[in-house]
Amino acid sequence: MASAPQAANLPMFYQDLMPLNSRDHANWSSRTTENAKWLVGQHAIPLTAEEFVHASRHYPVIFSISDNPVPLALMGLNENVNVFFDDDGKLSTPVYVPAYARRYPFMLAKLTPDTEELSLCFDPTSDLVGEFPEGTALFNGAEPSEACQATLEFCRNFEEAGFRTTAFVEELKKLDLLMDGEVSIQQQGNDQPFVYRGFKMIDQEKLRELRGDVLRTLNQNGMLALIYAHLFSLEHMSEVFGRQVQQGKGPVPAPAA
Repeated sequence: MASAPQAANLPMFYQDLMPLNSRDHANWSSRTTENAKWLVGQHAIPLTAEEFVHASRHYPVIFSISDNPVPLALMGLNENVNVFFDDDGKLSTPVYVPAYARRYPFMLAKLTPDTEELSLCFDPTSDLVGEFPEGTALFNGAEPSEACQATLEFCRNFEEAGFRTTAFVEELKKLDLLMDGEVSIQQQGNDQPFVYRGFKMIDQEKLRELRGDVLRTLNQNGMLALIYAHLFSLEHMSEVFGRQVQQGKGPVPAPAA
């Protein structure tokens, strides 16, 4: 059902990356849009741990199947299905949009493999950044504008949240709390339920078996709240499935034997 972000040279959504600088982009601006075309057909969006509570109010929050699981917000249960954004990329209902998607077309990236410094880059194939009269200027002469500085700060905060998320997942692995997930959804009129696999979730039995001192530590460091946000969010599986059916994007029932 869900996989980690695409294992390519570029992260999900990005077609190309270019460093932003005042020499080449002195007269460039950024603009907003109601049509997030990069989210069309994207069924699983990466999440940071600190977004769990917000995202869990709207989506199932699960973990990808990989050696290093990635938290994901499910916007659809099937590949290439997003029930919250229409085919034009317009949000069909008010929901929390993950920071991973909101930072596009910007991100921090290393300009060379041998450096630790991250630079603000953007996807030049996007129509949200360019030399056009409308929008917000990215530079005031040779200096970054306030809008540019705010974008840099947002991307920097996202990277820092990513490190905290990695530590959170590593602790879940250390405690052996992640298990292969499975959700069965019975649709009215079909004899056989639809079964979804291909994701990881918290093993509630192992969670209940944790020692008291371990649970106390999880509570004190905030991890326990994130774990329960994830578990409660799984109730949205049937809601997302229902949206798929309502939009004509539901899975096709298997033929009777």
